[in-house]
Amino acid sequence: MLDASVEFETANDVQATADADVVAGPYAAIEQKYKAGEELTDEEIDTLVDVALTILREFLGFFDAADAPIDEYDGDEGEIILDITAPNLAVLIGRHGRTLESFQTMFSLLLSRKLGFRFPIVVDVEGYKSRRRDKITEMAERAASRAIRQHGSVSLQPMNAYERRLVHLALRENTRVETHSEGVDPDRRVVISAI
Repeated sequence: MLDASVEFETANDVQATADADVVAGPYAAIEQKYKAGEELTDEEIDTLVDVALTILREFLGFFDAADAPIDEYDGDEGEIILDITAPNLAVLIGRHGRTLESFQTMFSLLLSRKLGFRFPIVVDVEGYKSRRRDKITEMAERAASRAIRQHGSVSLQPMNAYERRLVHLALRENTRVETHSEGVDPDRRVVISAI
């Protein structure tokens, strides 16, 4: 009798392992489509955005801004951008955007935990990230021109991972330069070299 229960537990363990490969949860079907590279329907994206907005409004409640207007739009790289447009939330941006970067990290972790997978939703405040993206793109293009003119390399100031990615994306189509990152955070920087 004892042997049969041991065999039963082993069979259950095998089944549990097999079940672990199957995606489960309320957003499982969306996750499978997203991970397979299939395009999500507007309804599926709206479902994900609704979850994100619920989490974001809960966060904003700590700043007495749960009812702040939030604009939603598509980003250039397939992400969804939620832009909080309350002018009294500059505290969420912080010095050089560091607070907003931390806020984004916490938000993304909570959203991923709730959804069961990572989906790219970016939080912005008063268009700060959009303005910063434009400024970094312009800076990258100027540095690339300088590297080409000098037939050498140009090192940019230290940046966070998001900003370094913006530089790489801004110059990926430029066949006259190549980019790579050097150093260790928080002093990691992009180097732009003429080819």
